Amino acid sequence: MIIDYQQLSADTLYSIIESFVLREGTDYGEVEYSLEEKVAHVKMQLINAEAFIEYSEEHETVTIVSRDGFTKG
Repeated sequence: MIIDYQQLSADTLYSIIESFVLREGTDYGEVEYSLEEKVAHVKMQLINAEAFIEYSEEHETVTIVSRDGFTKG
């Protein structure tokens, strides 16, 4: 199930994105980015519909998936 990020409080949205960033350990190449910069980058992906917040009812988990990685099902 896709969760509309606009329906979440600012604190909840930040917590979801922060958890995702910390869990994923994304490699940004040679440049080091702060946690705040990484969170802002993911938030822009949500705003631009390049990524979505997905809730799994089966696993009772929330994650962020790229538009390319999202499969409707």
